Amino acid sequence: MSVSGVLVVRAGALTTVQDLGRPGYAHLGVPRSGALDTGAHALANRLVGNPAGAATVETTLDGVRLRALAPVTVAVTGAPCAVRVCGRPAAWGAPVWLPEGAELDVGRAVAGLRSYVAVRGGFAAPAVLGSRSTDLLSGLGPPVLSDGTVLEVGAAGPAPVSGADALRVAGPPVAELVLPLRLGPRADWFTGASVARLLSSPYRVSAASNRIGLRTEGGPVLERARSGELPSEGMVLGAVQVPPDGLPVVFLADHPVTGGYPVVGVVPPGPALDAAAQARPGLAVRFVPA
Repeated sequence: MSVSGVLVVRAGALTTVQDLGRPGYAHLGVPRSGALDTGAHALANRLVGNPAGAATVETTLDGVRLRALAPVTVAVTGAPCAVRVCGRPAAWGAPVWLPEGAELDVGRAVAGLRSYVAVRGGFAAPAVLGSRSTDLLSGLGPPVLSDGTVLEVGAAGPAPVSGADALRVAGPPVAELVLPLRLGPRADWFTGASVARLLSSPYRVSAASNRIGLRTEGGPVLERARSGELPSEGMVLGAVQVPPDGLPVVFLADHPVTGGYPVVGVVPPGPALDAAAQARPGLAVRFVPA
């Protein structure tokens, strides 16, 4: 049952509700979705005493402004940014109390791309297939947030998570993004020389990247060792698919469940994919053997 809520005063460039997604439905054609930076999402929830799976708000680059319709505790993590409450500086990466009517302003990211806002009790958007995540590819879940949207807040647990006054947080990549790559299942569709160059040459993050995939540019084109087309097959989070232009695409949370282009390798879930969620266009990308 909802006990409070927040009003979206400024939605920003792209702000969505996200939790840990809806894994296990690929056989129905439903992507996993969920927070792109799972570590930042889980940390925000921990700071306000929520389980890791509670829904947060994920912003993109220019933040969001929220007004508390009832007193609530919030936390902001992910991309470092200025945090203000009623125009006054507030803590980033720590619990912050908002009295009724107070406005939380999550500013533009100074590094990285995506910030996460958690509220104690979690955002109580309607669940679809067990998840409150907005999926940009399939359209499942809550719509992209817009100015004037009211987000309900769920009932808080009996007590917040105890412990940490300070936590070590990995910052977003600022010099280069290093992605460990497990070759296969279709590495043999490319020449050995191309695979060697993939693992030794820099690329850049393309501005065409989004929640579906991190696209690359500026690196060597992967040359095919086999011609013809590949029948569609299942895709997993972190799959590195190579379309006809020969430039690798790293599948992120909203990726399709099937694809017909060969997958040269897979980036394992974990800190590297969290870092990919924070990689800005133009950042150097390097694939290394996992």
